[in-house]
Parts: sequence; C-alpha cells; structure tokens
Amino acid sequence: MGLSKTLLLGLIAGGTILLGLPVGRMRRPAASLRALLNAVAIGILLFLVWDVLTHAWEPVDSALSNVHAHSGGMGPVFGYGSLFAGGLIGGMLSLVFYERWMSRLSGTPAASAERADRRGPGAMAVGELKATRWNVASWSQARRLALLIAVGIGLHNFAEGLAIGQSAASNEVALATLLVIGFGLHNATEGFGIVAPLAGETDDEGEAVRPSWRFLLALAAIGGGPTFVGTVIGHGFTSAAVSVVFLTLAAGSILYVVIQLLGVAAKTRKPELLAYGLLIGLIAGFATDAIVTAAGA
Repeated sequence: MGLSKTLLLGLIAGGTILLGLPVGRMRRPAASLRALLNAVAIGILLFLVWDVLTHAWEPVDSALSNVHAHSGGMGPVFGYGSLFAGGLIGGMLSLVFYERWMSRLSGTPAASAERADRRGPGAMAVGELKATRWNVASWSQARRLALLIAVGIGLHNFAEGLAIGQSAASNEVALATLLVIGFGLHNATEGFGIVAPLAGETDDEGEAVRPSWRFLLALAAIGGGPTFVGTVIGHGFTSAAVSVVFLTLAAGSILYVVIQLLGVAAKTRKPELLAYGLLIGLIAGFATDAIVTAAGA
C-alpha cells in the first residue's frame, strides 16, 4: 500500500478521538452523572493499562520462550526486560515529579497574588488573562488531569500507529483496514476518557466552566495525533524495542492518572456508581479490542 493511502488510514484511526470531545462541554451534569462519567473513564483507562502492558510484554515473553527452546540466549530477555521496567518507571515517576513541579509553580507568591487579584478591584486586564491562558501551572486540577490523560493515551496511540504503518507497508491491506476500524473505535472511547474530568467543572464561585473547542482540539491532537505520526514511521521501519518503550511509558503515565481519578471518585462517596462505571468502561474497552483481535493483531 502506498504512503498516501497509509497516511489516510492513520488520520482516520487517530481522528475518531474527536467523537468523545462534546462530553467535556456539558454545562452542569448532576453529581451522580459526574461520578459515573469519572468511573467510566477509570474503567477505560484500566483496560488500556492491561492492553498496553500485554503488548509490551510480548517481546520479553518471546525471548523467554526462545531460551526455553534453546534457540536464544538471555541477552534479549534482559534487554527487553530493562526497556519494559525503565519505560514503566519513567512513565509514572515523570508525571509524579511533573505534578510536584507544577504544584510548586502554582504555589509561588506570584501565582497566589494572581489568584487573589483575579476578581474585584485590581483584577488583571483581558490581555493579561489571555497571555496566561496556556500557563499550565494556573490550570484547574481537572484541566491538568485531562492533559495528563491525553499525553498517556498519545504514547499508546503512537505504538498503535506503528502497527498500522507496518501492516500497510507489508501490503496487508485487509489487516491494515481492520486495524484502523478497531483502533478508531478505541480512540473514540479514549476521547471520552480524556475529557471526562472536564464535564461539569466549576470555578470557586460554583459557576460552570466550559472548556473552549480550541482547548479540546488541542487535547485531541495530543492524544490522537501520535497515531498518525506512528503510522508514518511504521510505514518506513519497525522496531520492537521502540514499541516496548512507548507502550510502557504509556502504561506508567496512565497508571498515574488512574490513581488521580480514583482519588476524585473517593470524594464522591458513591461506591455503587464507581462499580457501575468501571464495568461500563472495561466492557467498552474489551468490546472494541475484540475487533482488533478479529483482525489478527
């Protein structure tokens, strides 16, 4: 399959992440609905952790099988195993330190003064507000959480793009098409997972805060764009080592986000909704994965 058609497949697979964006602009959903949406997002992300780690472990498992069959040495086992552990550690701890750094920035005297002066006499001018709109340190917890989810999903989708590009380069058109359908469905649920923390967000005065379409599209580009990039790279060459690194980085970052979302769920004190949402998210993840499995991936 030619490069132009391959790029179109990657664009379609990554673009379906846009389907979940409208959820982030819900004005004021009921508290129970917000808790359910948060739980569904957790379920989807938990499925992604399982899915990502399963694929990342395959090279290690194959290397161990070769050792057992006396057709390979321990070098690949330690090599892939080190990449697996390093990516997982890096994906989680990098976000831990990033959040700590962001907390320090948002807790500086300048930031505190900015928040204190946001309303009433001495408030910043419109131009100053626009200048700081994309200052991540000043974002709400919901927006920063949505960004972290988008980053983790983006790393995962890069590895999916590699699979699409590889199958297309091998002229396995049917496989590539089915992969696009399966990954496209995956990305549609992932888009919901990204924006779920934004649904019904309110400010300090209880007023609804609706993210702009520009902000939502930026999150979609971070989460879905790597599918297209991975397709381009996968069409030229593939590397099991690169796949392991990106998959485990994704798993580590998504695990960190799941911990944050569980903290949000605990504050709602609605364990039954958490259970329902987790089941819905997990079932949605496995249902869409079934299509990818049917493609033989």
